[in-house]
Amino acid sequence: MGPPYRQDYVSVNVAGEGSGDRRRPSCWRRWKQLSRLQRSLLLLLLLLLLLIILAHCSPPVHEYLTVFAEEPPVDEMAPLEHVVHAVPEPVEPARPALTGQPPQKKDNASEVMVGDRLGSDKRGDEAIRRRGTVIDTDQDVGGAREEENQDSVGTQKDKPPRNSDAAWLEAVQEAFKHAWKGYKDFAWGHDELRPLSKSYTEWFSLGLTLIDSLDTMWIMGLKEEFEEAKAWVASELTFNKNVDVNLFESTIRILGGLLSTYNLTGDQLFLDKAKDIGTRLMPAFNTPSKIPYSDVNIGTGTAHPPRWTSDSTVAEVASIQLEFRELSRLTEDPRYQAAVAEVVTQIHKLDGKLDGLVPMFINTNSGRFSHQGTYTLGARADSYYEYLLKQWIQGGKEENQLLEDYLQAVEGMKRHLLQKSSPSGLTFVGELSHGEFSPKMDHLVCFLPGTLALGAHNGLPADHMDLAQRLMETCHQMYVQMETGLSPEIVHFNMYQGSAQDVNVKFADRHNLLRPETVESLFYMYRFTKDHKYREWGYEILQNFNNYTKVSSGGYTSINNVRDPDYPSPRDKMESFFLGETLKYLYLLLSDDPHLLSLDQYVFNTEAHPLPIWPSSA
Repeated sequence: MGPPYRQDYVSVNVAGEGSGDRRRPSCWRRWKQLSRLQRSLLLLLLLLLLLIILAHCSPPVHEYLTVFAEEPPVDEMAPLEHVVHAVPEPVEPARPALTGQPPQKKDNASEVMVGDRLGSDKRGDEAIRRRGTVIDTDQDVGGAREEENQDSVGTQKDKPPRNSDAAWLEAVQEAFKHAWKGYKDFAWGHDELRPLSKSYTEWFSLGLTLIDSLDTMWIMGLKEEFEEAKAWVASELTFNKNVDVNLFESTIRILGGLLSTYNLTGDQLFLDKAKDIGTRLMPAFNTPSKIPYSDVNIGTGTAHPPRWTSDSTVAEVASIQLEFRELSRLTEDPRYQAAVAEVVTQIHKLDGKLDGLVPMFINTNSGRFSHQGTYTLGARADSYYEYLLKQWIQGGKEENQLLEDYLQAVEGMKRHLLQKSSPSGLTFVGELSHGEFSPKMDHLVCFLPGTLALGAHNGLPADHMDLAQRLMETCHQMYVQMETGLSPEIVHFNMYQGSAQDVNVKFADRHNLLRPETVESLFYMYRFTKDHKYREWGYEILQNFNNYTKVSSGGYTSINNVRDPDYPSPRDKMESFFLGETLKYLYLLLSDDPHLLSLDQYVFNTEAHPLPIWPSSA
């Protein structure tokens, strides 16, 4: 039992009722007799009354707002400082030429822009970095500049260009050049740009964004930017560093990017660099089971699993095959292909699958699945399925084991993970955990429509294309049902009759990392169907990236809240895949040239780096 409650009693003497002391004013005596709490409350009430009187007597608040009616509109973005501006209704959507202009919130009477401060970038202990891998989000930041941020993130709609191929392609090129400008100005030679703070993050200290972007610049015809990047690769890029790298990420981004650029340009520089990094990654396969470790030190030649486990994710170990196979073909050194082929062969034989669906983890000591019971086509497993089909295509459609595993997995997905939402009946892919179905779908799963369509194009069952079209509509709805027109990282679908909406988004899942999966699938769908709606959907996504993630001084930023168009809460991070994948797929989608990287001649790795399809031996 706590201490007894103490109550103060106040005795007030009323004039004329026994009070003989009149030497001090009665009001003062009464004031002194009040408790401290009572006096504080009275003072607070008086202060509020004074503020109300001042508010009624002051001039209208609009007299204090700064009007920028005479400033010409330029491509500036919403500010981060907490200030208030007002602008007259523009003739066309435009941004005032202001440094530090706040995020916009529209008033009914006029466009009043209400500012807010940059939101926190705390995302928990770990986050999905890319298909199949989890990394620590507390990365080291090099060269951070501590000056107060003066840049802004746009929340006002750009005027779309004319509906023509040339205008659309130019819009994508301009987006790339704007992103590249930020990287060149503030993160040159480093891994990734922090556009708001005008600094960079280091992950492997290997210039990830630059290498990831090489083939994108070549495909877009940006010769000046390409030559600058090539000069850096020639003079500055070295892999002789005492640094741990993630096998999966460095394979798909660095090895894949260098191999792709070599195949497109024929420049020996890129093949030499690819062979160097590929050789330095090989110690990862020196495990008891031949299932590779997740991390390798490319300077010392030592490899190890993560600090907290001896497991690797299935997507990590089964989504490196395209790159190492191509390295063997180009160098005529079979050891690279042999190492990754052993992984696929072992997974093919393992127990623990559910009608072709695989668990998310595999142990590098035993070579067996671990943490069994959860099946998903999202993070940690997704690109395993993608690479089954793409290896089969890359090798000239001769490796039947790969095709059998892919077809079985598609049927398992249909049987166990495919459902429809309510009320609109959207087809979606959920997850299964120990027999319990969850209507959770990662944005990462939106690679699947494109992969299914690619299989149908290569002679697989026609119902794969039917399913691809339905899932493509679902992925599109994950964008259009959000207030910013940008998809969240994860959605949950309603399945019960009478639901008011198909999609729910938990607060922790509302971020957008500038991911490519939906525009990737739109590219495949347009190539195979020629339905122009897919191009229109892609261009809408590009517009919304410009509207809500574009940073005025250069670069684009991931955001925390796709459901708040007034303040989407920028994260100050531009992943390398935005240039390496998202903008590349948008460019290929909005180009009407079927011969630009023909899908009968190239297969794209999971980081959008095109590799040639090998000729059939038949």
